[in-house]
Amino acid sequence: MTVSKIDVSIETNDKPAPPPKHPNTCPRCHSHYRDDELEAALWLCAQCGHHFPMRARARVASLADPGSFSEEAADLHSEDPLQFFDLRPYTERIAEAEMSTGLADAIVIGQATVDGRQAELAVMDFAFMGGSMGSVVGEKFSRACDSAAERGVPLVTVTSSGGARMQEGILSLMQLPKTVCAVEDLHDAGQAMVVVMAHPTTAGVLASFASLGDILLAEPGALIAFTGPRVVQQTTREKLPEDFGLAEQNLRFGHLDAIVPRDELRPTISRLLRLFDAPV
Repeated sequence: MTVSKIDVSIETNDKPAPPPKHPNTCPRCHSHYRDDELEAALWLCAQCGHHFPMRARARVASLADPGSFSEEAADLHSEDPLQFFDLRPYTERIAEAEMSTGLADAIVIGQATVDGRQAELAVMDFAFMGGSMGSVVGEKFSRACDSAAERGVPLVTVTSSGGARMQEGILSLMQLPKTVCAVEDLHDAGQAMVVVMAHPTTAGVLASFASLGDILLAEPGALIAFTGPRVVQQTTREKLPEDFGLAEQNLRFGHLDAIVPRDELRPTISRLLRLFDAPV
């Protein structure tokens, strides 16, 4: 009787075990932080400068003068016009996102001052359903443009989005021309828009208002592309550059005006607001 042997050998290639995944562990240098440490450091790794994801209200606090932010359109909430259901009802996903983020949707807008200069802020939050743009996001961004135009102040927007929200179908795609028209109205009113692209800024948001700023800034290492490198590589069957779609490649090709680390964003935006406010 022949007994077959079972190979139980394990190939390690002398590689160390990967560090445990934790949201506060830096993916580049594996340094670990407490929430209060990251919050005090603007969610930047003190060792290597990695930019952790930053929530919308934390971004507003980092840009606006203390106590100057007055939120607008906070009562707008997404509905379920298509009665969409995939693995779970859309209404359930919205409720879960609202509970986990404390936001009504994936963007926060309002009036603020930056170093004493008036501005309108529109800040997206990737934690709310991947920062996807549905009817409410498009409406709130359009209202931010209208508010900036009426008050005669620039609009500063921080983008972080995976694109249009599939659960709202064609209604979400309609937000692309809607937001483009809102930016055009802002420009017709003689006001400027400064865009800060955070990781990731992709698909429908990049293809609409995110690319229309008078000044286009980005955080280091941010993915800025219509679609991610994995999908492009699978489609084209070609090896892509290491920095494909990243802010650094976009700057090299002239798609951005500058890459600005997060801890330098406030003084940079303050300087830009002074330039836009200067007499011609």
